[in-house]
Amino acid sequence: MSHLRIVPSKPALVLEGAEKSVIATDMHIGFETSLATNEIFIGRNSSINETIAEISEIIDSERPDSLILLGDIKSSIKSISRNEWDEVPLFFEEIKKKCHIVLIPGNHDANIARLVPDEVSMISSTGMVQDNILLTHGHTMPSENFSHVDKIVMGHVHPVFFDEESVLNGQRVWISLKTSKENIFPNKSGEIEITIMPSFNKYFYATRKRKYKKSISPIVEKIKDISSARIVTLDGTIIGDESMISQVL
Repeated sequence: MSHLRIVPSKPALVLEGAEKSVIATDMHIGFETSLATNEIFIGRNSSINETIAEISEIIDSERPDSLILLGDIKSSIKSISRNEWDEVPLFFEEIKKKCHIVLIPGNHDANIARLVPDEVSMISSTGMVQDNILLTHGHTMPSENFSHVDKIVMGHVHPVFFDEESVLNGQRVWISLKTSKENIFPNKSGEIEITIMPSFNKYFYATRKRKYKKSISPIVEKIKDISSARIVTLDGTIIGDESMISQVL
């Protein structure tokens, strides 16, 4: 049976079973293009170098067999920006030197096959199953073919904690919750655990909820009841439970 654990102080998971994988999501490489249209500039190539360095550090520390990316590697939705033509291939070329890469495309990854080296395994956007765990981006409903799983790991939503009176306001967080399985798979009973990963891109945050553009997930929209939940900061501090879900979703 596979086991999940959070990489300390990093927006990444380790999946350990027959093989070992690091999981990350929502890089949004090339996002500077959209910021520049609003006259916000963070420096040419600075974020892609940071992303490569941070992922490399995790891989060097954990020594996984593979890196599983849960989508939204690029930032533009329907097109490929000038930044993405350069930076997405650079990311893959550098990281594939360290371990095998598996890509589950997200809603921002249209035409990404044109940017991905042959050595990268790109699979269906519906996700992949490892033992009892479904790994998916989160922008589509899981197929009934996956109804045997009891855990879902997803990204897409970019959870951020909002409380303007707290020093944690605007921080990326992990969400782990349990809900009725029939919400996701109508023909099944029991509970399912859903882990929502924080965005790997550290620039995706806000300090006022009304200023934050939340991604809508059909999985999250189907959750009608939550039996329990944990909200956890990147450094591992538990800061809330199911009563605080409205502050992060």
